[in-house]
Amino acid sequence: MTNPLLAEWQTPFEIAPFDRIKDEDFAPALEEALAAHRAEIAAIAESSASPSFANVIEALEAAGKALDRVLSVFFTVAGADSNPTREALQRDFSPKLAAHYSEISANKALFARVAAVWEARETLDLTDEQNRVLMLTHRGFVRSGAALSGPEEARMKEIKGRLATLGTQFTQNLLADEREWFMTLSEADLDGLPGFVVDAARAAGAEKGLGGPVVTLSRSLIVPFLQFSPRRDLRERAYRAWMARGANGGETDNRAIAAETLHLREERARLLGYDNFAQYKLETEMAREPARVRDLLLQVWDPARARAEADAQVLTAMMHSDGVNGDLEPWDWHFYAEKRRKADHDLDEAALKPYLQLDRMIEAAFACANRLFGLELRPLNVPLYHADCRAWEVIRNGQHVAVFIGDYFARGSKRSGAWCSAMRSQARFPQVQAPVVINVCNFAKGDPALLSYDDARTLFHEFGHALHQMLSDVTYESISGTSVARDFVELPSQLYEHWLEVPEVLREFATHAETGEPMPQAMLEKVLGAANFDQGFQTVEYVSSALVDLAFHDGPAPVDPMEKQAEVLAALGMPHAIGMRHATPHFAHVFAGDGYSSGYYSYMWSEVMDADAFAAFEEAGGAFDPERAEALERHILSTGGSREAEELYLAFRGRLPGVEALLKGRGLIAA
Repeated sequence: MTNPLLAEWQTPFEIAPFDRIKDEDFAPALEEALAAHRAEIAAIAESSASPSFANVIEALEAAGKALDRVLSVFFTVAGADSNPTREALQRDFSPKLAAHYSEISANKALFARVAAVWEARETLDLTDEQNRVLMLTHRGFVRSGAALSGPEEARMKEIKGRLATLGTQFTQNLLADEREWFMTLSEADLDGLPGFVVDAARAAGAEKGLGGPVVTLSRSLIVPFLQFSPRRDLRERAYRAWMARGANGGETDNRAIAAETLHLREERARLLGYDNFAQYKLETEMAREPARVRDLLLQVWDPARARAEADAQVLTAMMHSDGVNGDLEPWDWHFYAEKRRKADHDLDEAALKPYLQLDRMIEAAFACANRLFGLELRPLNVPLYHADCRAWEVIRNGQHVAVFIGDYFARGSKRSGAWCSAMRSQARFPQVQAPVVINVCNFAKGDPALLSYDDARTLFHEFGHALHQMLSDVTYESISGTSVARDFVELPSQLYEHWLEVPEVLREFATHAETGEPMPQAMLEKVLGAANFDQGFQTVEYVSSALVDLAFHDGPAPVDPMEKQAEVLAALGMPHAIGMRHATPHFAHVFAGDGYSSGYYSYMWSEVMDADAFAAFEEAGGAFDPERAEALERHILSTGGSREAEELYLAFRGRLPGVEALLKGRGLIAA
């Protein structure tokens, strides 16, 4: 019987046949796909024909399609619906894949042919896009160690394999800690909690097969618990567990993994001729060098810390007036900030949440895409990997554009956070392929499911990434969609968040779950007026994480990352009552893989641009100005990585922004 992962997918739009794929299919499919890819690479490397763009670069673009299909399915289910079998497969696959790609980058005959095409580029009459793909291919080989030889080449291969294994271990340890910890609540412990938190706690207890409510380490449950529980002892217990993820000792402790990872990254960078990993990593980003990153972060840090410290004084006074003496602690901040928000803005999250139904917010994200880009999303009834998932066909002018899959609810088998990935990326070579894009979130279940305002912002954020994938219009998959500089990739997603704050969008889609009535004008004004509430806290917890990440990589690797983390925070004057958004043992952005290592700053780098980009709409005809929308698609959303990120932004806006737009947008300086 043919392995369904390797057979032709006779499904609508060639979506993976999830109903026919079993866990036991993955390992044999991977072995066969790896063998096929090796044969394709050998054919390119050993060809007797003179090297050309077609028989080297385009041949590389066309190779590995079977492997891509197997991995797209596997990593989708491994991240969003894991089980012990899939976790074991992931531990097995990671070093195999690292070795496979190291073998390709170390193939001397292949690199010689790539280099020959690169050297002859001026004579080849290539298009701009082809020149870009050639440059990126050649640079990728060089940066992965293709020019190394002898012991250095062998060591590079070892490092890559070990880093892949460590990244998988880090992820699985974190998932295990998040999955295993919970705090049971008595009926008395529910006093003071709004209905939506009680419902979420009961649903979490039911998922774990328990008879009563629990608090888990799902962000969509623990954050509102910290906001609303009047029980300071329970808040402390929950907060400490949240911050201790990956640092509980035993088999799931990530601290030694982080230390080894940092040392291997430094060694990798030095083998390639760089002083440290940050120099290596940032060379291909918009920022280019660590000094520019540090300068941006410190420009934001000082006003953010000043705001946070002023806020801490107010919250401390509120706590003391409640008869609680001593210092404001991290497990107090959310609780008193919520009280303050209710007092200052008369905005009660429990009253707000019924207006933020998940289904209506999905409709809102889709409706904005329709007004801006003419996209229509129609429900698709196809088998998916979990009953929670939904699918839509994306259409424009009657033509198929993409398939979009949404997987919105938290569960024990799903890693924390939210992300967007392409199960298939847009391309026109070697044949036309329309994208299949997935958004994965971790919202609390309910009937109906209700979101916090932050949840709704996350939904828009991830759909912004999805638009970047769906509207891609390039020839080659290697530069498609979100295949851009890491500090540019967050621009479309963070920019799309702004449409959630457009009053007419909230008026239409923020309707009450029971009455169907639109959000009252007074509440709407409070929501928008409170948009910058607690930005000192939010900015401090983010920037501190970004500065620790940079410090880890911009210099010799620390012997003890926890000691280095403490040193950086002390030098910054980190406020006592605020913790890092991602402390080292659960900093998955940095240690689960290479993606955001030395690059966590990129959210803020992109935010400098997104604040300025949305201002371009406001300066024109408003949030739905058709000319600005067309320019956004033409210069940014459709172009993928076909040009340098700075060039793309200049084409859209005509200039690069300063940090002032970000500071004003966050309310950290006067507008």
